[in-house]
Amino acid sequence: MNNATGQSVKDYGKLLALDFFSLLLANALYYYIRVRSGLFRVMAVPDFWGPVFLLTLFLIFLFWFWGLYKFSYLSSRLDEVIAVVKVATLGVLILFFAIFFDDATSGKISHVRIFVVFYWCVIVFCVSFSRLGYRTMQKRLLMRGIGLKKAIIVGSGERARSVYDLAKKYRSLGYDPLGFVDIGSSIAAENLPAPLLSRSVDLNDTIEKYKAKEVIIALEENEKENIPGIITSINGADAAIKIVPDLYDSIAGQVRTSQLYGFPLIDVVPQLMQQWQVVTKRLMDIMVSAIALIAGLPLWIILAIAIKIDSKGPIIYRQERVGKDLKNFTLRKFRSMYVDAEKHTGPVWASKNDPRVTKVGRFLRKTHLDETPQFLNVLKGEMSLVGPRPERPFFVEKLSKDIPLYKRRYKVKPGLTGLARVKYKYDESIEDVKIDLQYDLYYIENMSLRLDFQILFWTIFHVMLGKGHA
Repeated sequence: MNNATGQSVKDYGKLLALDFFSLLLANALYYYIRVRSGLFRVMAVPDFWGPVFLLTLFLIFLFWFWGLYKFSYLSSRLDEVIAVVKVATLGVLILFFAIFFDDATSGKISHVRIFVVFYWCVIVFCVSFSRLGYRTMQKRLLMRGIGLKKAIIVGSGERARSVYDLAKKYRSLGYDPLGFVDIGSSIAAENLPAPLLSRSVDLNDTIEKYKAKEVIIALEENEKENIPGIITSINGADAAIKIVPDLYDSIAGQVRTSQLYGFPLIDVVPQLMQQWQVVTKRLMDIMVSAIALIAGLPLWIILAIAIKIDSKGPIIYRQERVGKDLKNFTLRKFRSMYVDAEKHTGPVWASKNDPRVTKVGRFLRKTHLDETPQFLNVLKGEMSLVGPRPERPFFVEKLSKDIPLYKRRYKVKPGLTGLARVKYKYDESIEDVKIDLQYDLYYIENMSLRLDFQILFWTIFHVMLGKGHA
């Protein structure tokens, strides 16, 4: 389930299957007109199924790569057709230049390129027509109450009632508003048009009880201070979050605006990177971590020997950390502290000039070389090169209670480096964590390959200047 876009796995599968058969039909139609109709001269009858299957998979990959399977009931059918035209144009252009390159290398002049435009028209027509038909049928089913997503409206004032009225009036939006949640504000929850489901700010139990897939926060202006606590309580639940947009200044994190028949909403989502950027980011993680581990092997051996000579204990220090979606993983570092450094204190943050740090460990921390084994975590996909730093479960549990929205930083993969690391300092207190969180949420809000490259550049600069935490 992709809550950020309101898309279900079932929608994804249906669209993919529909595109597959539409593309097969488009290729068959083009083949019949071009080869079998007799309208055009054909030197030789080409193979059909092999090339057609490969072309279909190629175009479906492009559709996925450019996000055509991120469906929302709120998106217009015109926008969908425009997206199909854009991606089909890209795919056919790639095909055109492939044919052109083949002609240039073989010394032949092919007239097949003339038919590329016709092929593009057939692809666009078949895919757009089938998708429009699917959307139209889906809209009609929604208007009959079939396939609606159960929604909870947080609030009991005029905004909440307006959202309820619009959702009931325009069923094609896909919402089935179950009722209201009154957060105990000064606004009286009287004469509501639907049941009052709860009076608690903690919505997890209500979401689970009513199997809700959407939470629409429609609070009045004087209630907006409750939003961070509400979002924190929903964090981890299988439900999308939408907010009336003028309350944006009261939250931090990523947003995307949509429309409820002229009534603007905000989708609170963990990231907005396009699919091609997500794939590129992962490929970059794999390539850089593999190169670093292989090329740096002589240095890793030297460091291992130095650690072993300097103090007793293992070379690699393993520690449980919290990763994406609050899933724990084992983080690896070159050991920079004495063995049993926290035996008498329990989990504590490292401090400047920490007496628990060994002589070699001080050098490792100053140069950030203690963290190089984490390239293994990046290679495995537990971490990324850039992202919020992972924290220990003990601190995550503690900080989640003290800091609203803290767990939202775990909606993305933790990083070997991050914006907070290059712009601030190591955490030594809860106040430092609060400042780090602002950087982390800013990163999540503005995630892009460009920002990742900037952070990596700043990280290299820091390492070269020895700005680590000794």
